[in-house]
Amino acid sequence: MEPAEVRYCLRCGCGLTRRRRFGAERPVCPQCDYTHFFDPKVAAAMWVEQNGRVLLVRRAATPARGRWTVPGGFVNAWEDPAETAARECTEETGLTVSASDLLELVPGREHPGGAGFVIFYRGEITAGKLQAGDDADAVDWFGPEELPEIAFHATDVMIARWQAGHFT
Repeated sequence: MEPAEVRYCLRCGCGLTRRRRFGAERPVCPQCDYTHFFDPKVAAAMWVEQNGRVLLVRRAATPARGRWTVPGGFVNAWEDPAETAARECTEETGLTVSASDLLELVPGREHPGGAGFVIFYRGEITAGKLQAGDDADAVDWFGPEELPEIAFHATDVMIARWQAGHFT
């Protein structure tokens, strides 16, 4: 997938040209020699299990409105990904959750605004009351054989691993 076009230098505002730099064609400023690199968007998610069921949220926004995924979201530049996963889980589910360990890093970008990769953490509930919030309009627990329509490839990957017993 081709990145969005960058037309002006972030440093001096001059129009950019494309040149071969660091092994690829990249936007380069002819005035200050700035080279623009397209960095991936990073997302973090919280995998929470209870009584053999996984916690999922139903998306209230595009993309994938009405489908279900693991609580998560984009990592802010200043955030630790584990803190992002915990924050997003609280915002979307009402539960306070702490990251106990790193489970998986799933690559892929299935739509233009999507994450380049998703970092999944195992979560432990410490407080809160289950209720949908932020960009989720429903939240619930699902067993391996009663799953709803899943929103994203990364969640499908994690569910397949869970169903195969990789997280026990």
